[in-house]
Amino acid sequence: MKEILKTIENNPHSVKRLIGIDTSQLEQLIREAELMYNEKSQELERKKKRINKEGGGGQIKLCTKEQIILTLIYLRHSVTFQLLGIQFGISESAAHYIFHRWLPIIIEVLPASLLSQVKKSERDTEFVRKILAQLQLIVDSWEQDRESRV
Repeated sequence: MKEILKTIENNPHSVKRLIGIDTSQLEQLIREAELMYNEKSQELERKKKRINKEGGGGQIKLCTKEQIILTLIYLRHSVTFQLLGIQFGISESAAHYIFHRWLPIIIEVLPASLLSQVKKSERDTEFVRKILAQLQLIVDSWEQDRESRV
């Protein structure tokens, strides 16, 4: 078992600090992402015209849970793929591949921001603009709360 998975399983209180969500949220995200990934994979497989034998090519050394955690760690900490590869015991290019494989699925599984949800409807967008015009918005992106000590 990889060191990061050991840390998460042995220290559930450190999950929020490491990934940005708590253990129950992580488990729910993993379940939903795996379901969506399996659905999309099956759909692609049905449409695919095979030239090579199924199962060919390089195999990913990480389990699904580790791949999702790798993606979340990248999003949380913005480390390089080289460093992610070292942390997970894979190559830099494998870390890059895994991240870009799971990112669209995680984006689809996680709820969008309220503003992103509203952008889908022109009528709602106009309503939000009227409300925002009446408010002042100050964003301090320099210091952000990343850890909570228990």
